[in-house]
Amino acid sequence: MRDTRQEITHFWFEETEPRLWFQRSDEFDSIIKDRFAMTYNMAKDGLCNGWNVDADGCLALCLLLDQFPRRMFRGTAAEFETDERALLIAKQAISKGFDQVLSPEKRFFLYIPFEHSERLSDQKKNLELFKSMQDENPVAHFVAQQRYAVIEKYGRYPERNAAMGRENTPEEKAYLVAKNSF
Repeated sequence: MRDTRQEITHFWFEETEPRLWFQRSDEFDSIIKDRFAMTYNMAKDGLCNGWNVDADGCLALCLLLDQFPRRMFRGTAAEFETDERALLIAKQAISKGFDQVLSPEKRFFLYIPFEHSERLSDQKKNLELFKSMQDENPVAHFVAQQRYAVIEKYGRYPERNAAMGRENTPEEKAYLVAKNSF
């Protein structure tokens, strides 16, 4: 029998087709919500903090607090509510060297909370982390460069403004129009 941490990583890396990780799917969103909403709420309330003692636990927490809310609460501010907690866990994991015992595919999801941060210092670390994986995942480094450029220019992700109740600047409006015209 798997524990909850193993259930999360097994679901993400064994049961889920990688193509679903980055595309919109209402069905996939519902599956995550049905299976993991209670665990997410427990983690959000700090009841899973003890998981951060090893690489697998940190990875499970990063998935639970960073990736899962992006599906469970798509298009709302709740989508980003636990980003800071996921980032803190990722920082702690890296400081302990846990990232180095994970496969590149899993390490990617330990690093991605840096990419989701709207702080330039986190974006700089994100560039460094994904550059270290460039041989295994050149696309991730390319995306990291794009994300860095957005935060450097706007100081935030304009794509989040509507969900977060933030007003777009004229520059952000132009950026969003250009981005959505493709």
